[in-house]
Amino acid sequence: MTGNGRVGRVVHRGFGRFHRDARLILVTSLVAGAAISLWWIDFNLYLRALGYETSTIGLVSTLASLAGGLVAFPASAASDRFGRRAAFIAGLAAGIVALACLLASEALPVIILSAALWSIGNQTFQVVVSPYMTEHSEPEHRNELFAIQFAIQNVTNIVAAILGGVVATAIAAAIGLEAGGPGTYRIILVFMTVLLVAGLVSVLRLSDDRPSRTVTPRLRRLGEPAAFPADPRRSRTILGITVRDRVWFAKLVLPGFLISIGAGQVIPFLNLYVQGKFGLDLAQLNAVFALTSLGTVVAILLQPTLARRFGQITSVVIVQGASIPFLVVLGFSPILWTVILAMAVRNSLMNAGNPIFNAFAMEQVSPIERATLAAAMSVLWQIGWVIGGIWYAVLQATVGFDAGYAINFLTIITLYTTATCLYWIWFRHVDRRRLREPAPAAA
Repeated sequence: MTGNGRVGRVVHRGFGRFHRDARLILVTSLVAGAAISLWWIDFNLYLRALGYETSTIGLVSTLASLAGGLVAFPASAASDRFGRRAAFIAGLAAGIVALACLLASEALPVIILSAALWSIGNQTFQVVVSPYMTEHSEPEHRNELFAIQFAIQNVTNIVAAILGGVVATAIAAAIGLEAGGPGTYRIILVFMTVLLVAGLVSVLRLSDDRPSRTVTPRLRRLGEPAAFPADPRRSRTILGITVRDRVWFAKLVLPGFLISIGAGQVIPFLNLYVQGKFGLDLAQLNAVFALTSLGTVVAILLQPTLARRFGQITSVVIVQGASIPFLVVLGFSPILWTVILAMAVRNSLMNAGNPIFNAFAMEQVSPIERATLAAAMSVLWQIGWVIGGIWYAVLQATVGFDAGYAINFLTIITLYTTATCLYWIWFRHVDRRRLREPAPAAA
């Protein structure tokens, strides 16, 4: 009861004070996030149902990640010029077109192009979410806003996983389709299309945020500096991309890059890992992933309280460090229930720190750098997944399923540990300084 009460207070305290456009982004995250969840859980299984080999599935995932990485900086620059709303619309529209192409053809070239287009759309959407929420929130509300947005995405993981598997299987059985066959997954693709259309309707209601009309007045209302003084010793502007302190900028993105390399060789293929190791069917597999997301929601909503108590970075280090032992269980336990438990706890702890660090990172750079930082974090994440995906495909093709995953899990454990240590070494002084500062007076 105490934990649930705290979660309720976090949501109540933050949600009512959020700006209208921030609330609309939360709604968009709910519906579009459900589509993203279904893609993450079921797309690889759809390719397997079509008869493609594991190495081919890994290649498709790698090429999609590469396409997403290539578009991140252009998307951030376009959002600076045309507004975040336009980027949201473009990203969701690209996802809808990608799903339509997948429904129209099973040919491998079409699948590769569709996966790449999906990744481009998702990247375009995701790269501007953090800057947009920062620009539409008060500083004292940002931890809660970022946490609630990330928690909503995980709620959609639960609902989408359960309904996607159960409802699609039921519909397939009713119309005579093979259970677990390609037809069942096409039903899920239709669900995803409907969800993205709903997300597009939501973002169309956002206020016009073209910089020429709104940015300067909004930043002044939020208390942001109207302009940051130039620093000729450190500031760098290349192709319209500004980075004022390259060393600090690199420290903000490097730990996430290491995590992405580890994640890229395991996380996209966890569905194949669990299905191949324990032989679960579609409904059972979706239920497992729904369960792993349940604890994440609670952990994410409690994270702002932990951040206020210990500081943003310290809270991130606590939860991410605690997740690492569960990776050992996940990768090497032969017992299904322990693997499910490890997935749930690891997912909860590792993901709980993400929104808090994103909020922290957005506050460490000037407004003009926020989209660039978000793009850099996203690009490096995609590059890490490309590296991890290639490594996964090579291992599966050379040493096989069991040995390949053993090496993958050893690698992810090492990289996660290194990244968590870097967070602590580089940023703990910011926490200590903030905790020493007196709290601002209540309005």
